[in-house]
Amino acid sequence: MGFKLKPSYVIDNTPIYRVNDENGVVGRATKSGVILINKNVKDPKLEKQVICHEKVHIDQMKKGLISYDNNYMYHRKSSNQPFKKIKRSKKADGNPNHWWEKQAYNKCKYK
Repeated sequence: MGFKLKPSYVIDNTPIYRVNDENGVVGRATKSGVILINKNVKDPKLEKQVICHEKVHIDQMKKGLISYDNNYMYHRKSSNQPFKKIKRSKKADGNPNHWWEKQAYNKCKYK
């Protein structure tokens, strides 16, 4: 039986685009795996945090833990649980009290 070698490098081909976005929105992760950053984000430290944060959400979507449509956000902590849903609104979207947002904030060391 053979063995598998892991490469000593990491390839990250996550597409990142700068876009006009509504006030207060600095970044978004799309279901297609693209990160959208508000073109008004100029601070390199903030940009790095936004990319880190949105990559957490992309990983959560790849694992089947979160999803969304125009009306609802769907979430579950394990892929063998049913989805729960939350009505989308300005107050609900990006709310740091949601478990998936807490994961992203904790991983990316916001201060």
